[in-house]
Amino acid sequence: MSMQLQEVTIADRMNRLPVTKYFHRLVARISTGGFFEFYELFLSGSVGAALVAEKIIPVSGLAYFIGAGFLGMFFGTSLFGRMSDLVGRRNGYVFSLLIYSFFTICMAFASSAQWIDLFRFCAGVGVGAQLVIIDTYISEMTPASKRGYYIAFSQFITYWAVPVVAFFAYLLVPTHFLMEGWRYVVLIGALGSVFVWWIRLGLPESPRWLEKRGQFEKAHTAMNQLEQEVIKEIGTLPPLQHNDEAIEERGSFSEIWVPPYRSRTIMLIIFNLFQTVGFYGFAAWVPTLLISEGITLLHSLLYTFIIAIFNPLGPIIGMLTSDRFQRKWLIVIVSIAIVSIAIAASGILFSYMRIPFWIIVMGIILTLLNNWFSTLFHSYQAELYPTRIRATGVGFTYSWSRLSSVFTGFLIADLLKSFGVTGVFIFISSAMLIVALVIGILGPKTNLRTLEDIASH
Repeated sequence: MSMQLQEVTIADRMNRLPVTKYFHRLVARISTGGFFEFYELFLSGSVGAALVAEKIIPVSGLAYFIGAGFLGMFFGTSLFGRMSDLVGRRNGYVFSLLIYSFFTICMAFASSAQWIDLFRFCAGVGVGAQLVIIDTYISEMTPASKRGYYIAFSQFITYWAVPVVAFFAYLLVPTHFLMEGWRYVVLIGALGSVFVWWIRLGLPESPRWLEKRGQFEKAHTAMNQLEQEVIKEIGTLPPLQHNDEAIEERGSFSEIWVPPYRSRTIMLIIFNLFQTVGFYGFAAWVPTLLISEGITLLHSLLYTFIIAIFNPLGPIIGMLTSDRFQRKWLIVIVSIAIVSIAIAASGILFSYMRIPFWIIVMGIILTLLNNWFSTLFHSYQAELYPTRIRATGVGFTYSWSRLSSVFTGFLIADLLKSFGVTGVFIFISSAMLIVALVIGILGPKTNLRTLEDIASH
């Protein structure tokens, strides 16, 4: 692989930057795209329940509806993850969001279950890469000492999509003004196309990415602008500490299969195959699980909305803990000591309860744990590859979570039919146990290390 040594690298300049309000503003703007991905992800529960209640699809058809979105995300995550390494973080971010918006509008006006599923698949292709690109973007654009904090802050913004979609679902799904209410819920998500050009304005390209592509002048220009924003707040920058890092010009997909990245790739594939069972297995199915226990559609949507209000609190826990404790072990602890046990215990209780207060309490506990877990692993997986293949590696491995979700829907539908809600929660708990084991055994430590150091060891 060809190398080019520079006297001062972008990494040197990035790693000396302190935490400032500028990074909060930058992360907030970048995270808007993630808001729309989560809107798409979590509308599947409420809209899916409405489609079942209105007999547009049977309960068994809900697995196809949920699976179509995740299958599209599988292809989108792989495609745009690699594209982001080729065309840039900003361009991949914008193009993928536009594709999502177009096909979401098409889905809102679809006339049959088959067309709904097809357009949901296409929308999934567009939105599937958002979190991969966002995690990559933020990890490259923020100080090393607070990467976990900024990823968690990004998730805090992103998770506001969950109460928003739950609120619109509760408000609009029962209505039939001109068309079914669920169609309005879907259309609101398509507003991403209205905001996308505003989001793009003022977003800098990643200086690390520009440098790795050999665009040194653009990289240092972007870095100068970033430093000027920081100087406005703190006056002067800390001194440079040159690490004699080599600047690799290009990367390839095959590189994620050679040491030291091969073991990380295998670890993340296994991790993502199972983490999505625990995370989306509950969130995507909760309204339908409630209906299966005798709760009406209206009350199911109300309970789901109340639970959803607490979604942004999970990332706040992540903001407080992600950089304070080793992320690897936090993922293991949250998975095995909290998430697995809590989902098993709460799930069994959940299946026997009809009292709304306890349904909501247990739902809130599960939501907080799941979302704390999410902030940890999104930060962690974005740290494990070098800049030249970061989006490629994360996109490819993260895409397995989308593929897993396709089949998870069918498994949950079958478990719900054969073993009830209790069987669903036992399945979710078992998956989280595997997650804890694979991270505990294969995962490297990343806290307080530069991206370049993590990439080389």
